[in-house]
Formats: sequence, structure tokens, C-alpha cells
Amino acid sequence: MFNFTFHNPTKVIFGKDAIGRIAGEIPRDAKVMITYGAMSARKYGVLDEVVSALAGFDITEFGGIEANPEYETLMQGIALARKKNINFLLAIGGGSVIDGTKFMAAAIPFNNEPFLLLENKGADICRALPVGAVVTLPASGSEMNNRAIISRKSVRLKRAIMNDCLFPRFAALDPTKTFTLPVRQIGNGVVDTFVHVLEQYLTYPVNGKVQDRLSEGLLLLLMEEGPKALVDPKNYDVRANLMWAATLGLNGLIGAGVPQDWAAHRAGYELTVLYGLDHAQTLAVIVPAMLKVRAGSKKQKLLQYGERIWGISSGTEATRIDTTIDRTRAFFESMGLPTRLRGYGIQAVDTDLVIKLLEAHGLSNMGENNDVMPDVMREILNLCH
Repeated sequence: MFNFTFHNPTKVIFGKDAIGRIAGEIPRDAKVMITYGAMSARKYGVLDEVVSALAGFDITEFGGIEANPEYETLMQGIALARKKNINFLLAIGGGSVIDGTKFMAAAIPFNNEPFLLLENKGADICRALPVGAVVTLPASGSEMNNRAIISRKSVRLKRAIMNDCLFPRFAALDPTKTFTLPVRQIGNGVVDTFVHVLEQYLTYPVNGKVQDRLSEGLLLLLMEEGPKALVDPKNYDVRANLMWAATLGLNGLIGAGVPQDWAAHRAGYELTVLYGLDHAQTLAVIVPAMLKVRAGSKKQKLLQYGERIWGISSGTEATRIDTTIDRTRAFFESMGLPTRLRGYGIQAVDTDLVIKLLEAHGLSNMGENNDVMPDVMREILNLCH
């Protein structure tokens, strides 16, 4: 196991009455800007419930944050917050709203062009306004981590930033707020969480037995509860377990002291920008292809994953690995996400352009061994059709 420092300051408020308990987490004299996405926060009453919980607070609202938070939209929120002298941000939604809100929190007090904060992957962030989160779409884990993903379509950019200033002060998780999610979002959330775990687990062994067992527990839970959520979306226990799994999948715990991959995510960013695919859809397409191409470097963990998660313990190593990848693909499909680009109406991907964008964004050597180079990525993308 590698040396590590684990620090997570986010307070989690979990349960049916979570929103009713957020007022005590925000200073009474705070000027609060509530951020949200399209209309679902208002349509299903979550926005009204939050405003009611914060009765007596100075509140400003900012909506319209996209599924992939767009830089230009966030700049509008930054301008509004500066005009209103906002000093606390409260996000209602899933990872995209929370990510966009984190970026605004860092940009509002920043004296230079906010785009500069994306240039060094968040390293230049030295302070940020406090952020709280009310989660309605569990998947990203953004409510309990220090990272954010921001898009800027005008320059074909989707970039992750990471900085300890971005940890939310608190996160309110009420599983009942996920009951109204459409089937597509349920499937996306489960697959996104599943791949978050794989990116930290399916690398190479370093004797991180605690991390392995925690990861395997989350994967098994997602396999058990994910399909149930599709057929019984208002089952509280199912939704509660999926919500907590999504948070634990990317709050830093299972990744502490072990190698991490993230090549599938980074390649997926480019597919989202170019073809408008949901984030989880890109992962469903790329991960099986990537595991196939990179099976050699991941052999030991792939065999372990196959045996412990899918019960595959007989046959040659090559057969076991192939079966493990096939089972993974089948699980994604069972959650409603096609694992081939043609399943989304994309007959061909511009491989050269994807690789060009990865190189332009400094991502030509990816993966836990920095061995996912352009030729490897080309082979992976060719298997995605």
C-alpha cells in the first residue's frame, strides 16, 4: 500500500428529513445563492423545500446550470453573486450543479480571469466561498469530494479540477428526493458510480486489502440494488443504499493508498464534448473496450475482480478475463446503457480528433502506468463502434 494522507471535512446529513436540518450549517447572516439546474428542482418541490428550510436568510437564486456545466453559464452566476455580495453557495442537484457551484465558489473571489483556474487543474485556487449541497441525483460523489468537472464548448474543453478548497461544508442526502428521477438517470447514476469504483480498484495490486474489500462491497451493492431501482424507483431502502454508495465511491476513501486509472473518464470527456453523450454513456462504451485492450497490464486485478465480483474462477486466464469483461458489459446494458457507440446513433467516431483533443489537453499519457498513449487510445476507440 502506498503512503497517503486522507482528509475529508464534509459533513453528511442523511435521511428523510435532511433538508430540514441544513439551516444550522449556514451562518445566520450569510447571503446565500441557491444554484440548480433546469426545472426539476422547482417542479418537484425541492427548491421550495430548501427555501422554506432557510426562512429568514438572505437568498438569491441562480438556475440553468447544464448537465455538463458550461463555463459561460457559470460566468453569469459569478457576475450575479458578485453583484449581490454572496458569501455562501448552496447547490441543489447532481454532480453537474455541484461541480459548477464549486467552480463559482473559487471564481467569485478570484481577481483574474476565472478561466485561468482551469489551466492548472485547480492548483491555483487558494480560496473559495463555502459551499453546501442538497443532492437529488446521486452518481458523481461531488457532494463529498474536492473536485469538479467544467466544460467550455467554444474551445472543446471538458476539464477536471481538484483543490481542497472545493470540499463542500455539508451535504444533505435525502433518498426520497431521487424517487422522481427518470429511468435514464437511474441507470446513468449506477453505471457512473460503478466506474468510479473500477477506476480506483481495477489497476494493479499494492496489497491494499482494505481498499479492495471496500471497493468490492460497493460493486456488489450496485449490482444488487441497481436493477431493483429500475423496477421499483420509490423503494426507499434501495435508493438509500445507492445514494450512499455513490457518495462513498468518490469521496477519497477507496482510492487512498492505491493506484488510480481515470483514462476512461478522460477519454469520455472528449466524447461528451464532441457528440453530446451523457457522461455515464461514454463510460459504458469506453470501459469494456479499454479493459479488453489493457487486459495485460491489468491482468491480476481483472482476475481478482472476475472471481470476487462475478464468481468466475475456472478456465484459462484469457477466458476468465474475457468472460469478466463480457459480464461487465452485460451489467451496463442491463441498466439501460448501450455499450457500443452505434447504440446512441453514432456510426463512427473521429478518432484522430479525439486523440488530438486529448493531446491538446495534456492527456496523451494516461492510466495508472501512464501507458495509455495515442496508439493505445486509437485501438480502444476502434473497439467502441
